Amino acid sequence: METAKRRTMSTIVSRLSSVSEQTRAAALAELRLISKQDPDSRLIIADAGAIPYLAETLYSSSHSSQENAAATLLNLSITSREPLMSSRGLLDALSHALRHHDTTTSPAAVQSSAATIYSLLIAEESYRPIIGSKRDIIFSLIHIIRYPDSHPRIKDSLKALFAIALYPMNRSTMISLGAIPALFSLIVKDSRCGIVEDATAVMAQVAGCEDSEDGMRRVSGANVLADLLDPCTGSSLRIKENSVGALLNLARCGGAAARSEVAAAVASGADEGAMEGIVYVAENGSLKGRKKAVDLLKLVVSGNGGGDSRFDYLFNENPNSRSS
Repeated sequence: METAKRRTMSTIVSRLSSVSEQTRAAALAELRLISKQDPDSRLIIADAGAIPYLAETLYSSSHSSQENAAATLLNLSITSREPLMSSRGLLDALSHALRHHDTTTSPAAVQSSAATIYSLLIAEESYRPIIGSKRDIIFSLIHIIRYPDSHPRIKDSLKALFAIALYPMNRSTMISLGAIPALFSLIVKDSRCGIVEDATAVMAQVAGCEDSEDGMRRVSGANVLADLLDPCTGSSLRIKENSVGALLNLARCGGAAARSEVAAAVASGADEGAMEGIVYVAENGSLKGRKKAVDLLKLVVSGNGGGDSRFDYLFNENPNSRSS
């Protein structure tokens, strides 16, 4: 049966080199459907030599062909990452699709291209420095979130940026290309909870870089994140956890001025809403979130002279003692 499947895939892939645009389009549509419905076919499609043709199609002027090729690449990235990454020109083709998100690339192809980047990175750490070295990919993803036109493109671009930021050496590149103001523009202006959650998740990673201090200061980042912790803003627990992580990373990776700014931003205000938010995360967050919240509380309390006994019960508690 596998031999028959390989023969079928080889026949379909061979049509991708046809001089007939209609034949190529039909083959692309068929590969998209097969790669979606039959996971076992993905490696066979890659072995049949489809990837170079799929990558080349991302340069096509046909939106339907772009979309079918990008969707097929996304499907292949789920189980056949190595053949994709070893294919010459693949990252350049994905970069092209992302770079022209506001001109010649269809929205669906942009979405699939960004999702492919995320899929390649999230499960394979060794690819993160490789894709992180492609500044044009990072720039394009940031450009998409800076000038958003549709929800799906923003979501997938944020996820791709998150995966890129998981590699510490990529964070300074992201900052140099304008990630911080782009992320905070979304955090401040976009009312959709899912977008703010994803944007703060990226920011929590990017803040773990000493270069983040100046960029955060330019957008009043510590104050914005502290506001998100205030119960009055109605932020979700995930947004609060991400804000805690970003503030803690900023304090740890920045200098003394950054630590002072974080402490001041959290402790400012008569109602201490940000402090209340941190306590909420320390009591209700995930295991990692609770630990980060306690560490941030310790930093804020010590930064404001210490001696605050209200949080002793949190400082003395083992975060592993409660289930999340």
